[in-house]
Amino acid sequence: MIMEEIGVVTRTEGRFATVTVEKSKGICENCTMGTCHVAGQGTEIEALNTVGAKEGQKVKVILKPYSYIKGSFIVYVVPVLFLILGAVAGKEYFSRYFPAADPENISAAFAFGAFFASFLLIKLWSRKAEKKLEYKPFIEEILD
Repeated sequence: MIMEEIGVVTRTEGRFATVTVEKSKGICENCTMGTCHVAGQGTEIEALNTVGAKEGQKVKVILKPYSYIKGSFIVYVVPVLFLILGAVAGKEYFSRYFPAADPENISAAFAFGAFFASFLLIKLWSRKAEKKLEYKPFIEEILD
């Protein structure tokens, strides 16, 4: 399953182009990659300009499904895993270091601490992933 969008190049800069696609269509409606930015009547996608498209040209943008699935997994599943692991670690391990406190409160504190820490880790991963070209959408062809 290839995810594709049709849009118009609004800006080019080096090896990349900004493509505006119609709002709330296809992959952009559920995008988790962080490369799309909703602007006015459309969504802007920063894509690798592999075909040398110029401003004003209509193009087909492709997003690799693997990148989309990996991004979705990281954004939705990792925080839940950190929440659960934080709760278990807080109750089973860290509650020993705070004998006067209720183990349930320690569990909750560590669960939410780990949950919020996961967002920091996701942000760091996102910055690293933005630099990798294999995660970027790319322009496959110029339509007109």
